[in-house]
Amino acid sequence: MQKGTISVHTENIFPIIKKFLYSDHEIFLRELVSNAVDATQKLKTLSGTGEFKGELGELKIKVVIDKDAKTLTVKDNGIGMTAEEIEKYINQIAFSGAEEFVEKYKDKDAAAMIGHFGLGFYSSFMVADKVEIITNSFKDAPAAHWVCEGSTEFSIEEHDRTERGTDIILHITDENAEFLENHRVQGLLQKYCRFLPVEIEFEDKVINNTQPLWTKKPADITEEEYKEFYNSLYPFSEPPLFWIHLNVDYPFNLTGILYFPKVKDGPDFQRNKIQLYNKQVFVTEEVKDIVPEFLMLLHGVIDSPDIPLNVSRSALQADSNVKKITGYITRKVADKLQELYNTDRKAYEEKWDNIGLFVKFGTVSDEKFAEKSGGFSLIHNIDKQYFTVEEYIEKVKPLQTNKENKVVLLYTNNADRQYSFIEAAKNRSYDVLLMDGPLDNHFISYLENKNQDVRIFRVDGDAIDKLIDKDEKRESALTENQQNSLKELFITGVNNNNWTVTTEPLSTDDRFITITQPEFERRMKEMATMNGMGAMYAAMGDRYTVLINTNHPLAARLANEEDADKKTGMVKQAVDLAKLQQSLLTGEELASFIKRSEELLGK
Repeated sequence: MQKGTISVHTENIFPIIKKFLYSDHEIFLRELVSNAVDATQKLKTLSGTGEFKGELGELKIKVVIDKDAKTLTVKDNGIGMTAEEIEKYINQIAFSGAEEFVEKYKDKDAAAMIGHFGLGFYSSFMVADKVEIITNSFKDAPAAHWVCEGSTEFSIEEHDRTERGTDIILHITDENAEFLENHRVQGLLQKYCRFLPVEIEFEDKVINNTQPLWTKKPADITEEEYKEFYNSLYPFSEPPLFWIHLNVDYPFNLTGILYFPKVKDGPDFQRNKIQLYNKQVFVTEEVKDIVPEFLMLLHGVIDSPDIPLNVSRSALQADSNVKKITGYITRKVADKLQELYNTDRKAYEEKWDNIGLFVKFGTVSDEKFAEKSGGFSLIHNIDKQYFTVEEYIEKVKPLQTNKENKVVLLYTNNADRQYSFIEAAKNRSYDVLLMDGPLDNHFISYLENKNQDVRIFRVDGDAIDKLIDKDEKRESALTENQQNSLKELFITGVNNNNWTVTTEPLSTDDRFITITQPEFERRMKEMATMNGMGAMYAAMGDRYTVLINTNHPLAARLANEEDADKKTGMVKQAVDLAKLQQSLLTGEELASFIKRSEELLGK
């Protein structure tokens, strides 16, 4: 029997593994099974090159629990190891030192990091206080038996094993007894190993699919198979709208399938649904450093051996392969959407309610995607007619160009609440967009930045003739003194320093009183509310403008009214009506308005 000391630069390797990586201790099974798969795949390769001339037999990995012995064993019939290879691959671990190691990698993803520092096998010591290796190489060499009890000391001796392959036997500690429970191990195998390319047997059943759909050619896959695979990944989910099959081998290797789910309720509710694999081994659902944020709304699988899993987040984002992969996925998604739009626009429009949020999210957040999205990004008016932005600008340009030669787009975010404003726009033959999505404020700002000759206003943002100001001069029906008196009367009636009162000679069929909020301020407040910062704006107080149409019949009537009390009552009623239209009349003010209205009806 040979005895020796594992070659490391610190005596503290095992405390580091157990303590530092403890939160991810379940990944030991992933690492051991992955090693077994590698050993099996290597044997296939050697057989193909003629270096191994024996019978391959039934290549399979088995995971076995022995509750009485308190062991968990991972068995394979791959290439096996000689004693010399154990010395090379198991006993020699290059570390710079425990303290430096912990400091350097304390912020890293331990589950991903462990296999990339020669620690894959040693992750077994997170759950076991003793580990054995019984192995017989495909080469003509004696079988070997290696034993280590969680220190840097080990023993190795010959063994009478005759079958090719390796058994890794973990003597599970009492505190990790959960890994002796069948359901716990079954769950881990389903999580990490369900698509490994070599059959994994547990409790006499093969638990994995060795040829998952993304490894096949798209031409060989039916639509039904794509849907079935989606259902296997996300049971009880609605069927996907469509999907993209990724397959590239240069300048990086990447395969996968990305599905478009129905996205209606907001940009956060279905995130972390893309599963990242490395050679069919599950790694994580945290792919935010690999794909752009907007693509995280998609579902599916990405498999790539070229994504560096052992580096920090900042290094990952700067890695050239990751950048190329991110760019490739973004381009493929954009190309797919353009293809659907070009192939059947009507069908694409029917899907828009379910994919519009995704496209807008990508457009406002990703420059590369935005460069392509103009060809398939849609907007629609209140009559549910769909247009590209370019098409819509051309449609409304003849009537909705203002005195500064800017095309004005009008929109509503609540067609019922802003009904009368929409009707006022329609009376001028203007068109009104429906922009009621959670990202539409950001999208509107993007459109304005992108189209310098366009202005976008909410339809209730001002009197319609001021929203689209064509420099049509109107004379006021009131004298200047009457206008000033009326203004002062309303300033007193409003009694709010945040509210500004102005007069304007508008059309006689425009409203008497219109209450508006500055477009920019309102948008900023809505964006802040969406981002959880609404309290800051609430503390500042809202600013409103009360616009008096001096050409409305009520303006003349109020200006000529001699009864001061009646004047005051008319002002209050007019302001409350305008507030009611903007949903600004609540609580005591609403109760007073109702009571006052009932009294007026009784007169």
